[in-house]
Amino acid sequence: MKVFVVGMNHKTAPVEIRERFAVNLADLAARAGHVKQSAGLDEIVLISTCNRVEIYGAVTSESGPTSLLLHTLCPEPRGLAPYTYIHEGFDAVRHLFRVAAGLDSMALGESEITGQVKKAYEIALHAKLTGAVMNRIFQKAFQVVKEIRTRTGIGRGAISVGGVAVELAERIFLHDLSKQSILIIGAGQMGESCARHLAKKGARSILVSNRSMDRAVELANELGGRAVQFEDYLSAMADADIVVVSTGSPGTFLQRQQVEEVMVRRRNRPLILIDISVPRNIDAEVQHLHNVYLYNIDDLEAIVRENARNRERELVLCQQIIETRTTELIQKLNSEKGLIREAGLQFQSGWLAHEAAVVSAY
Repeated sequence: MKVFVVGMNHKTAPVEIRERFAVNLADLAARAGHVKQSAGLDEIVLISTCNRVEIYGAVTSESGPTSLLLHTLCPEPRGLAPYTYIHEGFDAVRHLFRVAAGLDSMALGESEITGQVKKAYEIALHAKLTGAVMNRIFQKAFQVVKEIRTRTGIGRGAISVGGVAVELAERIFLHDLSKQSILIIGAGQMGESCARHLAKKGARSILVSNRSMDRAVELANELGGRAVQFEDYLSAMADADIVVVSTGSPGTFLQRQQVEEVMVRRRNRPLILIDISVPRNIDAEVQHLHNVYLYNIDDLEAIVRENARNRERELVLCQQIIETRTTELIQKLNSEKGLIREAGLQFQSGWLAHEAAVVSAY
């Protein structure tokens, strides 16, 4: 049986190409079933996320060109060769393990993709689109992810500004943000990103203050929060635990004395100030106040870079685990039932050394 994957991702295709092939979660089973039937595949799992569209298949008899399978999802545009990749046998299994572990993601080691792969597999399983081969391969992939998360630090340390903001807040509030309130001053893109990350952790309430009240209302509604008049941001700070400042103001507008007054009204409860404005909007002297934690964009980006370097150092061990587990699975499938075609499954001895040499490219 031939096992393969054909797909495109953020590395190979721009969003204007990927979006043409994207499939909604609700349509995943039906679209995968259509591809399976039209291409004469024995088994299939279709994965579609914002960064990738991939078709994993298994087929006993010779079918049409694998490269044309994506056209079953979208007949146009033609000329997809520069945007797609095809892996067979050993390489296909290894690719899946890398994807599920977040090693092929835009953010190295991110864990969200694991849940997306698992959901896509469960949809295919319940729709009876998989069989002995895909079931074994995908179930093994999730075991490999667990091993990688246990044995390495590839997923430790956020590598986005918003993710770092969450990490810092969790340290200060003992990993429980469910009782905390967030205030966004200025609805800039970076501030919005931080707020969304914090909101995902179940913050008690979200307040948005912006010079344009219409924009404040719009963002507050998106986040399930409440808009606050810009001139009332100091009053709102008395009730907030995390304040994200992201405005286009040309200089400092939040002074030490103002924060001191806010802390009196707060009875000195801890306050996190995240100033991601350039130029900075919060007086640097604020950081000397008791129970006030001030971070600017350079602070957050420095943590991002350090976390990314730490993840890169773990990459070689992750690759070793994947290589070993892929070899073991292929050998087991061959010895038990002869399920996998022998061609193309040979171990490439120079591969791991090459991967170690290009770690810095991630």
